[in-house]
Amino acid sequence: MIKVSVLYPNANGATFDHDYYLNKHMALVCERLGPSLLSYSVDKGVVGDEAGTPPLYVTQCNLYFESMASLATVMGAHGGELNDDVPNFTNITPVTQVSEVLVDTRGA
Repeated sequence: MIKVSVLYPNANGATFDHDYYLNKHMALVCERLGPSLLSYSVDKGVVGDEAGTPPLYVTQCNLYFESMASLATVMGAHGGELNDDVPNFTNITPVTQVSEVLVDTRGA
């Protein structure tokens, strides 16, 4: 299984519209990626590594795919459109990492 993590680093002046992200952007993601997207999660940062410090990331999204081939197919077709939507909800440049999932206990 392949996981794409999209992280939005926290910084002074960072803005992020969670309502737009959850209700419009993620709806677009699901529509465009279709059945190739096995599942996803969205996390909102609450606190940093020490109590009272701001979170390192405002938000993070994890997208799960069966294979690199299925990821490449849908992102090749729709990645540009999805990236073009980013300024509609944040002024943060996201950081993306693609990982091979070695252990997944969700649903176990």
